[in-house]
Amino acid sequence: MIADTVQHAIQLAVAPVFMLTAIAGLIAALATRLARIIDRARDLEGRTLGGRAGDNDLVYVELRRLKVRGRVVNGAVALLTLSAMLIGATVMALFLSEALTTGNAPLVATSFIAGVTCFVLALMCFFAETLLAGYTLKFKQRPGPEQD
Repeated sequence: MIADTVQHAIQLAVAPVFMLTAIAGLIAALATRLARIIDRARDLEGRTLGGRAGDNDLVYVELRRLKVRGRVVNGAVALLTLSAMLIGATVMALFLSEALTTGNAPLVATSFIAGVTCFVLALMCFFAETLLAGYTLKFKQRPGPEQD
């Protein structure tokens, strides 16, 4: 009887556990993006302090944009961390409701919906950061005749 209960609880917890895997992957991707933002900011600051920056005004504009991007990424990581905690609470509530035969359905539903909501908000932050990153690109073209 107990083995059946544990088996059923594990079956219920599979979907949230897959979501935890997705959250971990997205956190890793965002951590990489944040590291690149920090590296770029350090490079620009080093060039400015070393007198190797061409136009300091342009450097400071880019540093401000990097600061915004960093904040957006940090917000996304915070939302993903909260999402992971809520999904973990969902898994625990599922196991407890099976083991103790208590009615934890409202807790399970609330924690899962809140976790998915945080995940979606984090995806929106990720999307915003990628748009900001694309916006800051400046493709310089070689001087010469116009080509279509």
